[in-house]
Amino acid sequence: SSNMEADVSLKFRQQLLLIDENLVAEDVAALKFLCTDLLPFRKLESVKSAVDIFQLLMAEEYLNEEDTFLLAELLYRIKCHSLLKKLGYTKEKVQECLHEKARVSPYRQMLYELSENITNEMLKDIVFLLQNCLPKRRIPLSALELLILLEKQGLLTENNVQLLEEVCMNVSPDLLETVNCYKRAKVCSIRSFNVLWSDYKHTGKFYFHLFKHWGTNSGKYKATSPQNLHCLTLETSEYSLPHRYTGVHTANLGNTTKLNKFIEAVSFFPLFLQKMTSYKMDGPHRGFCLVINNVNFDKSLQERKGSCKDAGELERVFTWLGLDVRTYTDLTSQEIKDLMRTWQRLQDHKDRDCFICCILSHGESGAIYGKDEELVSIRMIMSHFTAKQCPQLAEKPKLFFIQACQGKEIQCPVYVEADARIPDLSSMQQSISPSESIPEEADFLLGMATIDGYVSFRHIQQGAWYIQALCSKLQLLVPRGEDILSILTEVNEDVGRRVDRLGTKKQMPQPAYTLRRKFIFPIPRDPPPS
Repeated sequence: SSNMEADVSLKFRQQLLLIDENLVAEDVAALKFLCTDLLPFRKLESVKSAVDIFQLLMAEEYLNEEDTFLLAELLYRIKCHSLLKKLGYTKEKVQECLHEKARVSPYRQMLYELSENITNEMLKDIVFLLQNCLPKRRIPLSALELLILLEKQGLLTENNVQLLEEVCMNVSPDLLETVNCYKRAKVCSIRSFNVLWSDYKHTGKFYFHLFKHWGTNSGKYKATSPQNLHCLTLETSEYSLPHRYTGVHTANLGNTTKLNKFIEAVSFFPLFLQKMTSYKMDGPHRGFCLVINNVNFDKSLQERKGSCKDAGELERVFTWLGLDVRTYTDLTSQEIKDLMRTWQRLQDHKDRDCFICCILSHGESGAIYGKDEELVSIRMIMSHFTAKQCPQLAEKPKLFFIQACQGKEIQCPVYVEADARIPDLSSMQQSISPSESIPEEADFLLGMATIDGYVSFRHIQQGAWYIQALCSKLQLLVPRGEDILSILTEVNEDVGRRVDRLGTKKQMPQPAYTLRRKFIFPIPRDPPPS
């Protein structure tokens, strides 16, 4: 029995070593920061590696062979999702358990999220503003170090974020909004009520319990009968966090104004969570958007009538969304590859929030045609923009929208054309799904006009069903604060409802993605272009 226990303990420690080997210095710094409320600060200061943190967690009985959830939560918080399987967890399993087992406080999460969104330029500005508050001997090298310094000096606590607010007000409105959302969500300013909430349930629901204050002899709030217990549930969609209120029992509240204030305060909590889980989109420039529009081809492929309308619509909509749009027409396969290499090497990406590429052409499974009727792999196109190949876009969202068939042409009426060629059966390539086209690493989205093996349709005057639906839904839903996956779901619904004029041809788009956060376009000041 003791041998078996020793084997289990050895295997557990081997797993911890494997995790340690996969964490870089920034990850270790993040783990240290997230453990600040759990471990003695003096001991944390001497930490040099993840193994040191694991030792401290085990010494404080937060971590052992039977209970590894805290470490799983920490890895989840710093987005090292691939390491969760070494502890027997998945990202989804951690999300399910968070509402009951989470140990990292909303305050610590908020500070960590702030640090993730503070750029080097912002950090310089913040250090300058706080020069009189910081020790002369220590200039912080990172946002996390700065926050720790402020906490050490008592200038920043769970209940006092005023200095942080003042700094953020000067540096970035988006940073300020994260702090404000935390403040609003933390406490409801109703004298006779206490609000207790669990951590966000990643199933998409929040639970809030409202108790009448009956006295504090025991140091706790309590309800003496079921009638005095009031519950408010906020339900949210998995992606976009729209909220609605259900099951509000108002008996014995006495004052409707108090309930309204309570609801108003609580309603900001989803905004805080949206901030915690959205890509940063407050840089000096939104990003570049490439539109490759292949209309004419050299050999047997037909002219893609109506595609210029699509290209124009994409340019108008993405310009409205703040992107710098560049359009290229009738490129050969080699020119497409060369163009990708040019944009891959562009240093200007570092000041941009995201990158978008739209390709309109004929296509086959997992590939699009150049003007010379040679195929270019979609995966190869996207691979130019991985973190290794294009470090300026590392951890930034990269969106690709492809309007092209992914299979055989079918007969269709003159008013609707298919973006495919009649395949040469002897040279038909292997079927490739969108999920196989997308690079394995994070922060990519591939929006395909159709599922693999099928054609996509384009009206010779009105443009492609998919592109027209995409542009329409972006204009409708971005001003409502919807994220890109919610918008693409609406695009699916729109295109799925369409049929050709004889009612015989249908199409279904398909997105594939490795996004780690919600991608939400900032709402433009100008009205939509059409």
